[in-house]
Amino acid sequence: MEIASLGVVPLTRAAFAPYGDVIQAIGAQMRPINGGTTQRFHDLANIDVTGEGARVLVNIFRGQSFAPPIDIKMLERHPLGSQAFMPLQDRPYLAVVAVDEGGRPGTPVAFLCKGNQGVNYARNAWHHPLISLEAESDFLVVDRGGEGNNLEEFFFADCLYRIDSI
Repeated sequence: MEIASLGVVPLTRAAFAPYGDVIQAIGAQMRPINGGTTQRFHDLANIDVTGEGARVLVNIFRGQSFAPPIDIKMLERHPLGSQAFMPLQDRPYLAVVAVDEGGRPGTPVAFLCKGNQGVNYARNAWHHPLISLEAESDFLVVDRGGEGNNLEEFFFADCLYRIDSI
């Protein structure tokens, strides 16, 4: 089996756009509310759910910490809804994603996300499960509940991708 090294790139709205949304206050539309005592950073992610009985879920996921080398053996996607992750501690994490190539993920891309940046994986976007860095970390997760199979997994058989450094 071939091992391909993945570099890690900074998370930006433009670079992540093919896979979903970046959730952060920086560069977002701000509206003062509550008599000017609160700043609302408006419409940060397109929460997209479909299917019979679909509803939006709000969860907390607690991710174990990873350190390089990190092997990327599989990716998953959710055909019936987007999935948003917002860190609850100021710790970095990785978002590993890939475009779809004929029903399977293409070559993964690894984004280094700051502790004040969230991601919203678009419906059907291939992504790796949560990769916390530095310490076990909690994330507010908004995704889909309801009927239907909303998980597809793909295991790389021909190539193992590895993140050697961050």
